[in-house]
Formats: sequence, C-alpha cells, structure tokens
Amino acid sequence: MHASAFLKNPQKTELRPVVVLYGSERYLKLEALERLAQLVLGDESEDLLTKHSGKDAELKTICDELLTISMWGDSRLVLVEDADEFVSKNRNGLEKYCQSPSQKSVLVLDVKSWPKNTKLAKIVAKSGLDLDCGELKPGEIARWVVERADATHSKKISRPATQLLIELTGNHLGQLDQELSKLSVYVGERDQIETDDVRKLVGGWKTETTWTMVNSLRDGDLGTALQCLDKLLIAGEAPQKILGGLNYVYRKLAKTTDLSAHGTPLNAALKQAGVFPRDIPPASGYLRRIGRGRAEQFYSWLATTDNQLKGTSRVEPRILLEQLLVRFSGRI
Repeated sequence: MHASAFLKNPQKTELRPVVVLYGSERYLKLEALERLAQLVLGDESEDLLTKHSGKDAELKTICDELLTISMWGDSRLVLVEDADEFVSKNRNGLEKYCQSPSQKSVLVLDVKSWPKNTKLAKIVAKSGLDLDCGELKPGEIARWVVERADATHSKKISRPATQLLIELTGNHLGQLDQELSKLSVYVGERDQIETDDVRKLVGGWKTETTWTMVNSLRDGDLGTALQCLDKLLIAGEAPQKILGGLNYVYRKLAKTTDLSAHGTPLNAALKQAGVFPRDIPPASGYLRRIGRGRAEQFYSWLATTDNQLKGTSRVEPRILLEQLLVRFSGRI
C-alpha cells in the first residue's frame, strides 16, 4: 500500500504488529509515523514511542522493549530509524520475531529499500504492513496538492494554480505543504487559491519578472523581455531555472500547435493545452502573428537550449537564452 492511501483514512487500515516504511519521501514517513502513533498509543504517543538509530540498535534490546508492557499503557511503539543496516545485520532474528510478534506493541522499521522477494518481506506482507513512502508520480502529486489543500487547510486550489505551485516548488511534499499553509493564510477568507496567489506569494519578484519577460515576448516587446532576462541573471537566477519558466509556458503553446494542426480550433486547443483562460486571447494572437512554421519549432528550440546549457556548447548561457528569446519573438 502506498503511504498516501493509508494517510487518507488510517482508521480503515488494520493495525499490524510490524510496520515497514520504505522509500525516499521523508514527509510521507513522518506523516505515517504520526498517524501510527496516534492509532497505537493515543494521547500517550510522546511517552510510549521509543526511537533507535539503526546503526546502533541491538535486536535483543528492541525485542525486550516490544515484549515489555509499560506501566503507562498497554502498548508500545518502537521505531528503528535508518534501519537498512539493522535489517541486513539482523535478518534471521527479525524473521523469527515477525513470525511470532508481540500483539500488544508495534515495531516500525524505517528503510530506504525493501525488496519484496526476500523471506523477511514475504513474512511482513502476511503478518505486518509495508507502506510505500516513495515519490508520487506527477499526476498523483497534483491530486495530492488538491486533496491536502481541502482536507488540511480547508481551501480549494484551481488546477492552473496547482500546476504552477508544483512548477515553482518542486515535487517534495513537505515543501508543497509548507507553501499551502502560507497560501491558505495569504488568501484569508477566500475559499479558493488562484494562480495569481501562487505567483505572488511563492514565486516572488523573480517569478513576476519571468512572467513579464514571457508576456513581453507574446506582445512583441523583445526589448523588455531582454531587460527582464538581464535582471534575472544579474540577481543570480540560474539559467536552467529561467529556461524552466520558459518551458512552462512554451510547451503549452507547442502542444497547442500540435492540436491545432490536427484540426482543433485554436482557442479550444489553447484551453486543452492548459493555457490560463485569461491568457487565451493574447496567446492566440501571438501564435497567429509568428505563424505555424515557427511555433512548430518550439519543442526543438527548448530541447536544444536545454542541452546547450548542460554543457554541449561553449557559448555563454546569457547568449543562449538571448538567442532563444529572439526566436520566440518571431524576429528570426
């Protein structure tokens, strides 16, 4: 089971005496551990949760704690953090324990990897619970943001705002949740978080400048676009990040061009490609102005510049980005 599914409704999951949290998404592990502690220990979770470092933990000590009932409660929860080395060193002993575990306490193993073909993993699959705390896929992350905003912060977030938040923040759930917390306070009594909220609060002035640069290209003002690029580079913005902002907009326009070439009306294609509704009229005018021939090269221009910035070209990043802006402007 993926940890995100468990966290939606922990009460519906049957508690098991052994739980394995595996994967690289630390936020999911911490959230799952907190819910497990509440289910197992209730209000006494702070007093009856014991943590051990995997490098120093001894199996005998762990088992003694699991089999000893505290005077403060009927159950214990024992966590072994960074337990990959602990599991490797004590695999036989863990197999024996997991075949006949304490029914009053819960052992939690926090590991990075958990191969399902080992004898221990097969035993845990029958008598315990293994929670996949790996990174979510892009579509799953967007769904998680929407659900988290609603369930935890009592806010709705529009699809474009969700896409922009992920683009600016990245895929780490902890960071996304922090930004959702800020946004929920920022919008106040409003029920919904919109794109402008994300742009202003999460992106800051650099994102605003990137947007001005892109809109200037769209409106035929190459001079202002180049000035914006200059400000970003002087401020220390990474060339790859600037390209990421251009990618965010121009991949949608490239997709629009593909859809339009297959018969979809231009405005409908822009909407289907994910262009924000208020940007559809000026984007339509821009594509008509530069022509389909140039627009069909957007993917190629972006990919080429990306490769060049990664080291395939000796040309300075500033010049590579300036050349890209000139291409997008329709001047060449």
